[in-house]
Amino acid sequence: MFAARKQVFIDKQQWDLPALDGRFELDQFDTPDARYLILLDPDDLRHRASARLLPTTAPHLLGDIYSHLCADGAPSGEGVWEISRFCLDPAQTPTERRDARNQLVTALADYALHHGIGEYVGVAEAGWYHTISKFGWTCRTLGPVHRGGACRILALSIAIDADTLPGLQRTGTYAPLVLKFEEGGEPGR
Repeated sequence: MFAARKQVFIDKQQWDLPALDGRFELDQFDTPDARYLILLDPDDLRHRASARLLPTTAPHLLGDIYSHLCADGAPSGEGVWEISRFCLDPAQTPTERRDARNQLVTALADYALHHGIGEYVGVAEAGWYHTISKFGWTCRTLGPVHRGGACRILALSIAIDADTLPGLQRTGTYAPLVLKFEEGGEPGR
């Protein structure tokens, strides 16, 4: 996952981020508080997609670095978690990437419903927000679009409730998986 994040965010998107041993993208928010949803190819255990979840009661991107994107302050609380580092492996075909994206979106909703998360927040490029908002869940911006370097970014909120999975089903985004929860792990292992 950390190697795929380096490929996507540092090599491909040219974000100015640290790389551990020149191979792994990690930042100050990859702490024991972080939770990771990782989709693996069942045959060779290759990374297909992943996302980092951070409690908003601990340090997180939106609250600590991008709070200026929120018109009324960054949301926080026990049931509010941040999604960041949504990463699709670039070696996949477009069809495989769409399938992995839909499975990861469904896994995010399932995880939230099973762990008392009622709202996800995050930062996204304006074009990516346009895509996210059509997945079938209730999504809204938390403030105006800002120029962030070479791209336009905004803060967003995604409500997770009993209508979320039916909404994902209506749009064809719903792609359930069996979730396996594991503790711990270090980069490169």
